[in-house]
Amino acid sequence: MPAPLAWENGVLQHADAVRLLASSELDARAPQTWADLGCGDGVFTRALASLLAPGSTIHAMDRDAAALRTLPAELHGVLIRAWAGDVTEQPWPFGAVDGLLLANVLHYVRDQAAFLRGCHDQLTPGGYLLVVEYDTDRANRWVPYPSSRQALTELCTAAGFARVVALGSHPSIYQRAPLYSVLVGKG
Repeated sequence: MPAPLAWENGVLQHADAVRLLASSELDARAPQTWADLGCGDGVFTRALASLLAPGSTIHAMDRDAAALRTLPAELHGVLIRAWAGDVTEQPWPFGAVDGLLLANVLHYVRDQAAFLRGCHDQLTPGGYLLVVEYDTDRANRWVPYPSSRQALTELCTAAGFARVVALGSHPSIYQRAPLYSVLVGKG
């Protein structure tokens, strides 16, 4: 069993966020454009910035404007553009991207099938989704629309994605369902 993720005051630590996102399939040698949907205070935005090549751009979007103001404009040579708005309302205010990061956001989306089809359409050819979620299908007040790894795989296949690759799984702070991370390829 993997070591538990490090949490401080309910916030996942940077090194563990990086570990959940890291994949040998992501080519960090050339600049890319990504979006972190539902980025909150940017724990995973910062982790993604540390994995991308300098010259890349991350569009960080959340409805919490105060949280967006805590994001740096640049990190590790990666430009971070903040967008205030509801990530469930597509199209988003930025164009096509090479990747979309959905870290603990999909469980807030009621119509996940339509949302994932919209994600597929916003990605460039060969683009990726990076998804971090709780591996459960049991809803609660904090995770109203859960999507287990199996359910997400089925949803992504139906949305037109070519493959889903498991990256990691670790105990969560809530001890009810572990966090999992997957890389979903557009093909």
